[in-house]
Amino acid sequence: MPVIAHVSDIHIDTDDGGHSVDRTRAVMTYLNDLPYDLDAVIVTGDVADHGTPAEYAAARELLASRHPLLVCPGNHDERAAFREHLLGDAPSAGPVNQSYVTDGFTLAVCDTSVPGEHHGRLDGETLDWLSALLTDTPPTRPALIAFHHPPVPLHTPYVDVIRQRDEHRLAELTARHPNVTAFLAGHAHTPAATTFANRPLLVAPGVVSTLRLPWEHQEHEGHHVHRDLPPAVAFHVLDEESRLTTHFRPVPLP
Repeated sequence: MPVIAHVSDIHIDTDDGGHSVDRTRAVMTYLNDLPYDLDAVIVTGDVADHGTPAEYAAARELLASRHPLLVCPGNHDERAAFREHLLGDAPSAGPVNQSYVTDGFTLAVCDTSVPGEHHGRLDGETLDWLSALLTDTPPTRPALIAFHHPPVPLHTPYVDVIRQRDEHRLAELTARHPNVTAFLAGHAHTPAATTFANRPLLVAPGVVSTLRLPWEHQEHEGHHVHRDLPPAVAFHVLDEESRLTTHFRPVPLP
């Protein structure tokens, strides 16, 4: 059965005293040491905290994986630096979209970042790219669509105001492709499960921190995150009936 590890929001910051680096290293060591060959590892955005070349250089080393790795930007990322210093491509301000196609599934990792903004949106170029990819995917092969910004409210006000906008365009596109099995997102720094466009929407935990939910204790209005809870990952499993099962797993720190 295909197994995909889902990592998000590592927020590499070379000036944070090693907090983000140590937590990302623990997650990637855990994945690389698994006694199982994962079908893919995806990182759904906010790779860097400030979008600097040094952060992407550090992330490139940290994210080295023995499993196939795909990554998209988030609202903290800067596209040109992301391309050049993380992916090793020519710098460009265009959206960073990646796909991974196997006999068992098609995985689309889409760029919802909006340069200069914190909310998300799939632009026309990305929607055209996604439409072509889904059209080329056999209707019997499950397709998974991943991105940074969730396209629905998660009832976490701090995140919901900067979620993905104009989501009706994505819903309309995927309505034409019944083999789209699920949507995978990050951005929220908390594991969550809901629905969008009549499919599951699975949100990965954060690596660098965990969001405090509105009904949890907060010392003050701006006290949004736990920085001391362990990092975590999601594992998405596709069975022979194209049913997706998701397991959330905390990763111990050394």
